[in-house]
Amino acid sequence: MKLDAIRHLERNAKRVGEIVGVLAKYGLSDWATHLHYDWIQERLRSPEGQSIAELTTGERLRLAFTELGTTFIKLGQMLSTRPDLVGPEVARELTRLQTRVPADAFETIRATVESDLKQPLEALFLEFETEPIAAASIAQVHGARLPSGEEVVVKVQRRGIADKIMPDLEILAGLAELAEKHVPQARPYQPSAVVRRFRRSLLRELDFTTERRNLEEFARRFADDETVHFPGTHADTCSRRVLTMERLDGILGNNAEGLAASGEDLDEFARRGARMYLQMIFRDGFYHADPHPGNLMLLPGGVVGVLDCGMTGRIDEELSEAIEEVVMTLVDRRSADLADIVLRIGSAPSGIPRDQLQADLGDFVSDYAGRSVHDLDLSGALESILEIVRRYRITLPPAFSLLLRTLVELEGTAQRLSPAFSLAEVLVPYYGTLVRQRLAPRRILGRFRQVYRHWERFFDVLPRDLAEVLARVRDGSFQVHLDHRHLDPVINRLVMGVVTAALFLGSTMLWSTKAAPVVGNISVFGGAGYAVSLYFAWRLLRAIRKSGDIQSKE
Repeated sequence: MKLDAIRHLERNAKRVGEIVGVLAKYGLSDWATHLHYDWIQERLRSPEGQSIAELTTGERLRLAFTELGTTFIKLGQMLSTRPDLVGPEVARELTRLQTRVPADAFETIRATVESDLKQPLEALFLEFETEPIAAASIAQVHGARLPSGEEVVVKVQRRGIADKIMPDLEILAGLAELAEKHVPQARPYQPSAVVRRFRRSLLRELDFTTERRNLEEFARRFADDETVHFPGTHADTCSRRVLTMERLDGILGNNAEGLAASGEDLDEFARRGARMYLQMIFRDGFYHADPHPGNLMLLPGGVVGVLDCGMTGRIDEELSEAIEEVVMTLVDRRSADLADIVLRIGSAPSGIPRDQLQADLGDFVSDYAGRSVHDLDLSGALESILEIVRRYRITLPPAFSLLLRTLVELEGTAQRLSPAFSLAEVLVPYYGTLVRQRLAPRRILGRFRQVYRHWERFFDVLPRDLAEVLARVRDGSFQVHLDHRHLDPVINRLVMGVVTAALFLGSTMLWSTKAAPVVGNISVFGGAGYAVSLYFAWRLLRAIRKSGDIQSKE
């Protein structure tokens, strides 16, 4: 039976060829650096004119994903949240992925809005700007005015974008399946699972009702905070492909000149943004997962405006407990416990050297333990942990990786607004909150209830399982299967050693008693036995030495 992966690839053979060609162009340029021909070097250049052979792996991936289009740009953005898979440097480079595409014609946008909202555009909006404010790969944004006079922005999905994305998702699923089947080095990273999560995330992003619900939930949670503002939505002019939001009047966080000229306290603005994120994470367990400067806006009075709430993260109870344990272990400088936590929450390959992992984490803890809170580079510390995790091929849960990446990006964004900003300093008050949460009677009672349920389930099935085992023992069908891995060579050598020793001792007795036949005062069988036993001993020693050499290389 043909693999689904192969069927997906055959069905989209032309697109597969394009993908392979682009990956070859950017991924096989290392060998071309050794070919000193100008005409080859000229063809190995990025769109910006850079020599591809001189680019880093992260830069090549970014350029290749950009050239391959929307699906791969989104894949790169997702991989930027997984530094445990691709490494901090590659993840940092992939955060720079941007989509530069021409805007759809206004008539196309009109057709989408009228098709989804079932009314003429003039009946829905008093004014609708024909030129977009911004255009990205999945959607573009237009300014508009409602019949009530309120100014809004309308996010409209590009026509046919789903039809372009679905074949690429099929190809990625096929390639991931083949990699998992035929590339042993890729299996620990679970490429098929990564592609499945990416598929769910991308299809969710194509449904604008998800972003509308996110905006409404954030607005509800921060309704009493006058320092934070999320744009309101208008449900009667929203659909799966159309999202109408309040238009915010402020300065984007990536407009350095405008921020400097605003006269606002940018240090306080950065602190407010950081406190907002930490409240999302530690108070609500639901946070905006894309804190780059373009998604934050300085509103009048230093209020933090938040845009683009399509990418979010949720923290369940298990992840919350893992975060608490990591933070408290780092504060208490317990590297051994930190290694246990990392191995427990992550997926580690078999045979991982725990002592070396503990030593590396111990060096990390010692390096950062002596620094003051103000001098602590939190993003650098998190990236150091992620580099250690990746070195030992430990795969972290996606939700945990997304949170770490969000914190790293949050500190970088805040330091662009205020160079003296320290996220670690803002985090300090939350340590006490973590301790109180961990020791709260309700939390302790919840743990006891969970343990009780586990034990109750265990004692519920134990009698039935024991009865089944005893029944099999009585009727003679009970069997025990032992799987001794790599034991056959050991047993063979042991048997060969015993045979060699017995042959040597037997030959010694024949030699000493001069057992017939005798030639030149030497027993023929005794001498022959000596020779054979020496040959067996040489073979045995050679096999043992060869096995030792192989293990030392591994």
